[in-house]
Amino acid sequence: MIFAVNKKLRDFQILETLEAGISLLGPEVKAIRNKNLNINDAFVRIKNGEAYIVNMNITPVSPNSFFERINSTRPRKLLLKKNEIKRLIGKVQEKGLTIIPTKVYTKGRWIKVEIAIVRHKTKYDKREEIKKKEMDRKIQEIMKRKGIR
Repeated sequence: MIFAVNKKLRDFQILETLEAGISLLGPEVKAIRNKNLNINDAFVRIKNGEAYIVNMNITPVSPNSFFERINSTRPRKLLLKKNEIKRLIGKVQEKGLTIIPTKVYTKGRWIKVEIAIVRHKTKYDKREEIKKKEMDRKIQEIMKRKGIR
């Protein structure tokens, strides 16, 4: 089951994806299962050999004293192997690359985050994508009028 998808992905060119576990507290798991999260402004930061997801907003399900003390946008540790983190460090050191979460979902009973190494699209790339979508739309419209499937 998919809980959240990053809507800002259309501005990026995805080069590589990776699945990671995420370290959460109990009330955060409950909030995620109720789809009370936002990953649009989130990104991954690597610090001291560990990967953290920053700016992932998890709003509380119901107000209680325990969850009010937790910052809703606190950095959350990603559960990755050392060799995966080293590879990410090498990729991020290349010019213009960053790591962002693409979606949050369940795999069995675990909550997973799909992260992607991305490069920001240029205006030219965006224009080409828009032209391609318009051409596909026109082709589908013509085929529909002629009765071709």
